[in-house]
Amino acid sequence: MTGSPENPDTPLALPDQIAGSGTLDRLVDTARGYADHAVSENTRIAYARDWAAFARWCRLRGTDPLPPSPELIGLYITDLAAPSSKARALSVASIERRLAGLSWGYTQRGFRLDRRDRHIASILSGIRRRHARPPVQKEAIGPDELRAMLATLPHDLRGLRDRAMLLIGFAGALRRSEIVGLDHGKDDTMEGTGWVEILEAGALVTLRGKTGWRAVEIARGSSEATCPVHALERWLHFAKIDFGPIYTGVSRDGQRTLERRLNDRHVARLVQRTALAAGLRADLPEAERRALFAGHSLRAGLASSAEIDERHVQKQLGHASAEMTRRYQRRRDRFRVNLTKAAGL
Repeated sequence: MTGSPENPDTPLALPDQIAGSGTLDRLVDTARGYADHAVSENTRIAYARDWAAFARWCRLRGTDPLPPSPELIGLYITDLAAPSSKARALSVASIERRLAGLSWGYTQRGFRLDRRDRHIASILSGIRRRHARPPVQKEAIGPDELRAMLATLPHDLRGLRDRAMLLIGFAGALRRSEIVGLDHGKDDTMEGTGWVEILEAGALVTLRGKTGWRAVEIARGSSEATCPVHALERWLHFAKIDFGPIYTGVSRDGQRTLERRLNDRHVARLVQRTALAAGLRADLPEAERRALFAGHSLRAGLASSAEIDERHVQKQLGHASAEMTRRYQRRRDRFRVNLTKAAGL
């Protein structure tokens, strides 16, 4: 029931030796649906590009990507880290992502790539030691900055949508893919990654994340102008959305909504555009200012601004460890808890 090594996109089908029937055919259709949702659409696109880049690299060097060769993979990631051509060297994170894409590509073709093989693991370890750099963190957007960004938005249908996206993304500490993946109700669409239930005290967002399902509580704010739940209610009301994707496109004249779900890149562009329009970090050149802001600026903003026990922030962000949450707390008082004095010194 898998595609051929030459064409992994061949639809799932019954083996040749098994006769078809109505029941089995329905199971095949269901299996295809599950297989299509094993990874997100964006991840599949990225992995497919990773495989295409590797296949092209092999062709240019007169070799074949199949079957998997750890030695060849080791040479490939070496060329990514220290290109023999004029190509730009990739970061360690990008190389690791390429390896994940190759593992997926080999799996789709009926093979298995052992990334722990010494030819791959030892070279990757050396690349990390020589080229690894601290991760570049996006600027955290605090409540004052967010208010300034909201003030730059128009009050038409598009402005209502973008205002709801910024406020829900900030208050829920949601990833950009989680924002645009929201549906109005449970099981509205196959590609949705969560849904919203609006209650008297706030909104309950149920998300399917990397580690399973999690619930995010977004309480109502102290002012309607900055209340994320109020902003969401206004968007849903005026956009007449009662089923399917919550955040959709808007017609050019701004008079009606479209059925198309927004891409997660819209969130990054929205944050960048409104941050620049609000004059955030005006002390820097525009190119540097633009690079500072992205979807993660909203998550980092809540983590850095919420004056509350760290455990609640960790739960809201959906992190498995407090250490990961602290990476998002840009302006955290690192010595608020003084263990030296607490120990009696």
